[in-house]
This record gives sequence, structure tokens and C-alpha cells, in this order.
Amino acid sequence: MREAIDFVGSVIWEPVLIYLCLGTGLLFSIVTRFVQVRMFKEMFRLLFSGGESKRGISSFQALAVSLSGRVGTGNIAGVAAAIGIGGPGAVFWMWVVAFLGASTAYVESTLAQIYKEVDEGQLRGGPAYYFEKAMGQKWYAWLFAISTIFAVGLLLPTVQSNAIGNATELAFGGSQVINTIVGDVSIAKLTTAVVIVLVLGFIIFGGIKRIAHFTQVVVPFMALGYVAMALIIIAVHITDLPGILALILTDAWTPMAGIGAAIGWGVKRGVYSNEAGQGSGPHAAAAAEVQHPAQQGLVQAFSVYIDTLFVCSATAFMILITNQYYVTGVETAVSGGVLGTDVQANSPAFTQYALSSVVGGFGEVFVAIALFFFSFTTLLAYYYIAETNVAYIRRTFRFPGELTLIKIMLLGAVFYGTIRTANLAWTLGDIGVGIMAWLNIIGILILFFMGAPAIRALRDYEAQRKAGVSKYTFDPEKLGIRNADFWKK
Repeated sequence: MREAIDFVGSVIWEPVLIYLCLGTGLLFSIVTRFVQVRMFKEMFRLLFSGGESKRGISSFQALAVSLSGRVGTGNIAGVAAAIGIGGPGAVFWMWVVAFLGASTAYVESTLAQIYKEVDEGQLRGGPAYYFEKAMGQKWYAWLFAISTIFAVGLLLPTVQSNAIGNATELAFGGSQVINTIVGDVSIAKLTTAVVIVLVLGFIIFGGIKRIAHFTQVVVPFMALGYVAMALIIIAVHITDLPGILALILTDAWTPMAGIGAAIGWGVKRGVYSNEAGQGSGPHAAAAAEVQHPAQQGLVQAFSVYIDTLFVCSATAFMILITNQYYVTGVETAVSGGVLGTDVQANSPAFTQYALSSVVGGFGEVFVAIALFFFSFTTLLAYYYIAETNVAYIRRTFRFPGELTLIKIMLLGAVFYGTIRTANLAWTLGDIGVGIMAWLNIIGILILFFMGAPAIRALRDYEAQRKAGVSKYTFDPEKLGIRNADFWKK
């Protein structure tokens, strides 16, 4: 079974997908005239514009919900894996995929806003909605919806909860074990699994409002606290910083594990972390109350910067500047860093050892706490994404208790992931991300060549902005955009 799972993961993440992610980001960067640079100031202004309503959430809440999905295990354990397998140069490719991916995030989130709808008094939208309405291919929309429910309901949660369990075990000890039906499990992991399931269950049964209110407080707090700790570590080793930057840049082209590994793992973990192109961010983007679809697209583009350029970079610098890592190449011996191969690269251990080398035992505890909040909020985002796709399917076919079933399924995956090994959890997660990325990227490329509604929306927004309007409006029919029924009303 393990060999079969590894094989499926390797097929999904063939180099074609890696270059498809980069190529799509480059294409959208060019056609939007690098909107991620030109409108950076406008992105920041829009963060705090708009307000919450009975049917939707504010731009900032939507950003917090989507960031809760972006900022997670990928920012800590994912970065460690990218360095451990792809070398320090993988960090450079994470930056590249973030920069280019910001334009992809703009496109997919703007599409979600254009084609959103009101479902039982609540704003809903996402790839399934815009594939049906803009592409006119309901079968493709259903394929994405079902694949996404499977990915975020079963596969991806195992990665987040597994990282929490591993970090807790390393911080508080895992010597005491008990025998279960899935093998020997440490009491620390088992206790952690029970706590996560109970707290997560309480919040997800409260709906998007409870999720939004929780994440808008926790996400900014945890991200700022984590970056602040990274700055302390960097300050202690400030004289080494120029050398680390040089290492990242030079290793990106001639890395220890080969340029293919650096690009592959940098892009893979970059997409896993910032989710640009994966199709997860548009679900939260569609729930925002805004005057113009392009506004939330710009806000979501900014979230990619927060995730990768700030949080992922913080992890990378902590690991590299303290030398707490190793690199295993395809045909090379272990090299780089001071850690031995007994430490799992797919776990948060690199980051915990990096902090511990400066602040002692508190470092392991801090990473465990940070991972709890990072991963926990990501699990909330996963549930909301699953719920949205269930709501899409329910428009055509419904059966009693479908949302309850999804909640139980996700909670079961969380419990299982917490007590299992890291490598298996990450492989399952990569499969989930890969399936969503393939379907979403191909879909938004088709929509671009069918009329590019997101690009039309950007031009319309820029024209109104240049005209100095006090209140933005969006008329889809005037722009030649069909089936955007929400905005026509």
C-alpha cells in the first residue's frame, strides 16, 4: 500500500505540473502587467476596506480564512522538507513560485468573486462554481468538487495534524506509549489528537462566521509572533546572514541534490504552502462582501506574499543560519548542516532544533505551540472548503446529513494523521494538493483563452480607479462576461 501511494504521488507531481505552476504564474504576470508589483499599495489599502454582512464576511476576514489555509504545516515542516531534499536553493524557488503565484491567486480569486452566488443566505463560490458558469462544463465542475472534498476532507488534514503530533512529542517527550489498533502510539500524540478533535469539532459545527471570527484574531497574532521569533534568531547570527543569502541564490542553480530537486521541491512545497493555483483560496475569497470582484482578487494576491515571503522565509532563515539541517541528494551522500539523517526532514524537527540552538528547550515548545495554531487554523479552512463544495453538489443532488458526514470524515482524518508517521502523511497531502492543482490550473487557463473574465475585471477596476470614483461598480454584461448572475442583480 505504501509503495502504491508513493507511486501515485510521483505520477501526480511529474515535472509537467511543476513547470505548469511556474508557467501559469508567468503568463498571468505578463497579461496583468505584473499586477502583484504595480498594485502592491492598493492591495494593502484594500485589506481593511469593506465590512461584514449577514450573508458574507469582510475582506480582512476572507483574507484571514484563506491565510489560515495558506499558513500551516507547509510553512514549518514543508520548508524543512524542501531544504532537506532539494537543498538550500529550494528556498529561492519557493520565492519564485510565490512571486509568480500571486498573479495566479489574483485570477482565481477574482473568478470566484465574479461567479459567486447566494446559497441559503450565505455567499458561496470557488472553482466548481466558475467552471460551471464560465466554462459551461458541469462535469468538470463536479470533478473538481468531488476531488476537493476528498483532498481537503481526507488527505490534507493528515499533514497538518501529523505535524502538531510530531512537534508535541518532540517538545514534551514520547517515551510513554500505549498499544492501539494502529500500533504503538505515544501518550503525548494520543492526548494531542483528542484535544485537536474536540476543539476543532466545536468550531466547525459553528459555520463560516465562527471560523472567520476565530481566524481573524489568531492568524495575524501567530504569524507576527513567529516572524518576531525568527528575527531574534537572525539577529543573534546577523553576521552570517549575507553568507546564507549567497548560499540560497547560488545553490538554486547548482544545488547539492541537482537543479531538478531544488526546483521540484521548491515549487512543490511553495504551492503546498501558499496554495496559489491550487484552487483553495477562491472559496474564502468568494465569501467576501466587496464593491468589485478585482478588489478581493488583489487582497488574495497579497496573502501569497504574507505566506511565503514572510512566514516561509522566516523558517528557512532560522534553519539555515543555525545550520540545523542536512541535505540528501538523489545520488549524493548526506551533506550540508549538522543534523544526522535520523531526523525526519518531513517533520518540524529542523525548525525546532534551530530555535533550541539559540533559546534552549523553549524553542521546541514554541514551535509546537506555533504549529498547533498554524495547523489548527488550516484545518478550519479545509473544512470550509469541503463544506463549500458539498454546497455546490447539493444544488443538484442532496441527501440527509451530508455536512455532518463531512465533519466526521475530517475529524477522523485529523485523529489518524496525528498519530501516524510524517512521510506517509506528507505523501497523502501531496496527492491532494496535486489533484486540485492539476484541475484548477488547467481550468483557469481554459477560461483565460475563452474570454479572460478576470483580466477584464482588472481593466475595469483600474479604469474606475483612474477616474477617481468614490464607489466602485461592476457590470458584467457591459464587459461581455456571461452568467455572473449575482452582480446583475
